[in-house]
Amino acid sequence: MEKVRIAAKFDQTADLILYKGDCMDLLPLIPDNFVKLVVTSPPYNLGKPYESRLDLDEYVAWQRRVIEECVRVLDERGSICWQVGNYVEDGEIIPLDIVLYPIFASLGLHLRNRIIWHFGHGLHASKRFSGRYEVILWFTKGEEYTFNLDAVRVPQKYPKKKYFKGPKKGQFSGHPLGKNPSDVWEIPNVKANHVEKTIHPCQFPVELIERLVLALTNKGEWVLDPFIGVGTTAIAALIHERKAIGAEIVPEYVEIARQRIALAERGELRIRPMHRPVYDPNAPSRMVPPQFVQIGIGPLQPRLLEDDSTYDVEEYDE
Repeated sequence: MEKVRIAAKFDQTADLILYKGDCMDLLPLIPDNFVKLVVTSPPYNLGKPYESRLDLDEYVAWQRRVIEECVRVLDERGSICWQVGNYVEDGEIIPLDIVLYPIFASLGLHLRNRIIWHFGHGLHASKRFSGRYEVILWFTKGEEYTFNLDAVRVPQKYPKKKYFKGPKKGQFSGHPLGKNPSDVWEIPNVKANHVEKTIHPCQFPVELIERLVLALTNKGEWVLDPFIGVGTTAIAALIHERKAIGAEIVPEYVEIARQRIALAERGELRIRPMHRPVYDPNAPSRMVPPQFVQIGIGPLQPRLLEDDSTYDVEEYDE
């Protein structure tokens, strides 16, 4: 890939379609079965600056309309990953994954995993336990679907463990490429000191989307984010040689997305690498620093299973 071809409206010859406006104006323009992965985090109906707070029934009805269009444009071997948190009303939480699941089920999708995204930082509650996780519902459109497990394996906890009896006695018992990352992912969320932080209040970390892109798509395929925000999904797709489509109603976020893509084209965009461990205050001097990525020559950051290097540093933002 040379310079990223960015289109402001639907264009199959582009590398990135970045639509400034409502996703319901963009989605009808996309052909049936066009994208391999839909991954997004819709507004949670919390009254953020970019959303109007709706009655819960209105919110669910609106989500159904968006989801129906996403299912229509999804490839028969494709996946939908809907990342949600909680709707809060009068101090009571309502898990949105539970509320939205019936929509996906009614459209014939198959739930493959309910992934728990755990993070260590957030608001501190005084009348309930502080929330430190959100959920990714991973659905497939059919029984046959793309799943590249080897692309996202993580290092074994006990890499030298061996079979102690039987015909494989003495052989390593773990997979040589690493283990399945499971359905609980500990990835820092994007807060004030995060290297990827922009003005968006609910920004995806790139590594969260990278894992889904690598596992659920192949090179050259399309990834759709109907609520693309500041372009994190596009970055994760483009650095791994996929194409991206997204819509965003806030003009300032669209401009930031374009700025981040331009930085990545020049090899100047810093992200938190996938192989970086969560910060350990008991071992602050052993940390993998942020890394630069460049679109067009493949990712500069190592793959998940590439050998880590150890860096002696004073402090790096998580």
